[in-house]
Amino acid sequence: MAPTLFDHGAKPGDLIEIFRGTYEHWAVYIGGNEVVHLIPPSDDSSPLGSLLMLLDSRRAQVRRQKIWDVVGGHRFEINNLLDHKYEPRDRHVIVREACRMVSSELPYNAVTHNCEHFVTEIRYGQSESRQVNRAAVIGGAAVAGVGIVALGAALLATLLKDDDDDDERRHRK
Repeated sequence: MAPTLFDHGAKPGDLIEIFRGTYEHWAVYIGGNEVVHLIPPSDDSSPLGSLLMLLDSRRAQVRRQKIWDVVGGHRFEINNLLDHKYEPRDRHVIVREACRMVSSELPYNAVTHNCEHFVTEIRYGQSESRQVNRAAVIGGAAVAGVGIVALGAALLATLLKDDDDDDERRHRK
């Protein structure tokens, strides 16, 4: 018998995080080993093709699929990530809202409205993406790192120039 999400402790309304290497995909578990998720259209199933499709799409479709078709060979976990921050809606409301959205075409943007925004909106009534927040922090740290390196290089150049100026003054005397 095939494993079920029930075997993993999933209950309808739970959020499922699927680790796809370069990014995480998110879905809402609705029971019966089915999930509802937001996915841009794609003809390319390679990891790079999937990532490029996510970054380049402007529209996405809400789909209802068997969890194993969505997960494939990737690792996944139940992750109701914002339960500590927001009160989740009742499970039957989450499932009803998710199912009501099936076949809808929605705007898609990797930064402002991705699959994680979609599932958190359904579960909590609040659209949020930790992936985007993490990327912003990492990007900010990288920019700060580059700034520190540039500042250090400028300081070093100034010190070296001051040393050269001191040497030149000593030679004139």
